[in-house]
Amino acid sequence: MKISIITATFNSAATVRDTLESILRQTHQDWELIIEDGLSKDETLSIVKEYEPRCKGRLRIFSEKDNGLYDAMNRGIARATGDVIGILNSDDIYFDENVLAEINNAMGNKSVDCIYGNLMFVEADNTDRTVRLWKGSQHEKGAFLRGWHPAHPTFYARRECYEMLGSFNTKYAVSADFELMLRFIEVAGLRNLYINRYFVRMRMGGESTKSLRNIIRGNRSILEALRDNGFKPSPLFLVRRLLPKFLDVVKRKVTLFNKSLISNP
Repeated sequence: MKISIITATFNSAATVRDTLESILRQTHQDWELIIEDGLSKDETLSIVKEYEPRCKGRLRIFSEKDNGLYDAMNRGIARATGDVIGILNSDDIYFDENVLAEINNAMGNKSVDCIYGNLMFVEADNTDRTVRLWKGSQHEKGAFLRGWHPAHPTFYARRECYEMLGSFNTKYAVSADFELMLRFIEVAGLRNLYINRYFVRMRMGGESTKSLRNIIRGNRSILEALRDNGFKPSPLFLVRRLLPKFLDVVKRKVTLFNKSLISNP
């Protein structure tokens, strides 16, 4: 089964090599990688092009002006030729060499439309150091209204699902991934499967996790997505979602403060 991996890049020279190496290490080799570059000003494209020989025709590179991350992802989805589509951010890496093999095995079941798993948040400058674990669970009807949703970097769906239901709605500047999964799973009722294993190591400091302000902004956008899809979230919805993330932000700041004390006694 062919898996299309979409990676959007913009000035990603510091991390994209790790991303590419993690793809090449996969034991499942039937994949294509679509790079959607937003006209990077650094060495991103030259690094990516170094990998063309090693990818043996499975790497497709596009560099053009886009309207942000989700627009770039949409362009990649439109160009995908695989049976299954997933997103791997340019600062993230696969958890181990068997991730695509697990996805291939799970999607071999014709009664499954999409899958998702666990996510490991790691330090930006040390991907071996864990900051937080996102343990998923199997979807139950109405779970999105209780603050549940899959970790998007672990979400893989059949290409025909995108053809039928559409891709990311760029109206939601930082939460289009939530809205897409809400639309696919909760609204359309796609047959979904949780796999209890880690898929991705995600560096902290991305657009949605780098500050409490961005987390609050993203959750306001999530409320809008719920309402636009016909749901009425309870007043406690944001509390359930924000409290764990708030505690994570505080924990990270304390950790950084302690490191600074050790480095500058």
